[in-house]
Amino acid sequence: MKKWVLYALGIVCVLAFFFPRPVFADELEDIAKKITEIQKLLEESKKASKPLEDNLQQVENDIRSIENSIYGIEQGITDKEKEIQIEEKELDSRRAVLDVRVRQYYKHSRSYVGNSIGVFLGNNLPNALRKFFIQQKSIQTDRDGILKVAFLIVNLQEKKLTLEDEKTRLTALKTSLDKEKAFFATEVAKVKDYQGGLENEIASLTAQQQQIVAQRLASLNIPRSAGTSARGCSDDRGVDPGFSPRFAFFTYGAPHRNGLNQYGAFGRAKTGQNEEQILSEYYPNFSLKKDYDQNSQVNVDGYGSFSIEDYIKHIYEVPNSWGDEGGMAALKAQAVAARSYALNSMQRNGSICTTESCQVFQEGEKGGNWAIAAEATRGWVMMDGDSPGFTQYASTHGGYILNLGKFDGSGGNPGSFAELNERAYDKESPWFYCDWGARSEYSSTAWLKADEVADIANTVLLARKDSSTGDHLYQPDKPHPSGGEVWNQDRVRQELRSRNITPYSSVSDVSVSADFGGGKTTSITINGDGGSNSFSGDEFKSWFNLRAPANIQIVGPLYNVERL
Repeated sequence: MKKWVLYALGIVCVLAFFFPRPVFADELEDIAKKITEIQKLLEESKKASKPLEDNLQQVENDIRSIENSIYGIEQGITDKEKEIQIEEKELDSRRAVLDVRVRQYYKHSRSYVGNSIGVFLGNNLPNALRKFFIQQKSIQTDRDGILKVAFLIVNLQEKKLTLEDEKTRLTALKTSLDKEKAFFATEVAKVKDYQGGLENEIASLTAQQQQIVAQRLASLNIPRSAGTSARGCSDDRGVDPGFSPRFAFFTYGAPHRNGLNQYGAFGRAKTGQNEEQILSEYYPNFSLKKDYDQNSQVNVDGYGSFSIEDYIKHIYEVPNSWGDEGGMAALKAQAVAARSYALNSMQRNGSICTTESCQVFQEGEKGGNWAIAAEATRGWVMMDGDSPGFTQYASTHGGYILNLGKFDGSGGNPGSFAELNERAYDKESPWFYCDWGARSEYSSTAWLKADEVADIANTVLLARKDSSTGDHLYQPDKPHPSGGEVWNQDRVRQELRSRNITPYSSVSDVSVSADFGGGKTTSITINGDGGSNSFSGDEFKSWFNLRAPANIQIVGPLYNVERL
């Protein structure tokens, strides 16, 4: 290597100690930490009894955040590459100058000492001094130029090394993330299958079994109308069945949950909402027409034809007493919903029935506050385009409007069952939170013993493992519906053991997870002597309703467990 190049680099090495090295922001460590966290979450999820249910959203957010960070770093690397390209072009233009200046610097520095002596020995001191200082300034200029270019070289090399290191680490991180995303995608597919309630649905009941479940639900005489005197269900928390521990499965509301919530409208009216506000909440896709033809005819099964306004006077859907309790707006909203429903029925069927299957009609007029509400809303109809809308309604939604997928209460979505119980507009309904069914031998309650809950859990486990066993998993306290063999608790446990599955003999605890945004039980976790097992809300409910004794049922999509 040329002496002048070694000399120049020597200067740079000495002076480099006095100049700070360039510092670049490094986000790669943070990304590596996040990927490690995701790996831990995934490992925990693989070991968990319910895959990714608790960590699903967090992992998705973390991966999205990492991808955004990687994108930002890639953009930064691109910018750095462009910067280096510009600096390299600038450096090329200075290399020719550097070549000359290093030679000059080397030449001048060698003659510097002799010239400095000549200054003091020469006859013309002023002239010698002038030449001396000119030569010194020239040396300094050459030295500064050399250092500037030399530092550009060092700085550029450091940038290149840093950039290559970042690119190498980023490539490794992207490869790691791609592997985790691939694994995660597989797990998400599993979770969606699991949460969709279709993991054998989840142990798909046969058509015959579904029919039996439907018949059992129908036998409960679930009331749709708030005006009925039928009780339907009970809150058994204050009744001792004579055994402990005990479990009861409480349902929120009746299973209908579409359109107007009668008790919800009552609750809204008592907070100051008027009938138009109430109607807009339950039928947001319909418009209110206030001048519909009041002479439109309604054909009532068994009673003949009525004008729509005369027909409304005979509807018995909500209590008159609500009007005296601050709920007059609820009666008016109900009058509009009933009027619209009847007109829509004429277009669909040409007539309308008189029971809760349509809407409750009686021969005599209801009168009282209902007559006032009907008169105040004469000609008011909810319209779906140019036709009366299909204004479904029910007594109690249990805090949620199913067809709209939203919470029917004050404030935002609740975060717990306690908040739901406090803020739902229909919380005063006798059907808001109760257990359905009863056994006379246990104080006419729906309480279940620990071994009975264990048997239901065992039933689900067995059906999951071997769907062919489903025809033996009916109610053990009743004969087989088609003359076959019903397996009792002991036989179900025996069948599980033969398939290397540990059965439950007793249950110590049952916990529930729910979607409080849409109003649906998402999972049930059973703990007991058979370990811990989780089931989707739909899966457990399906087998519960087929296997539970007497007429005990879970009637809606959102349910909870009480233990005493």
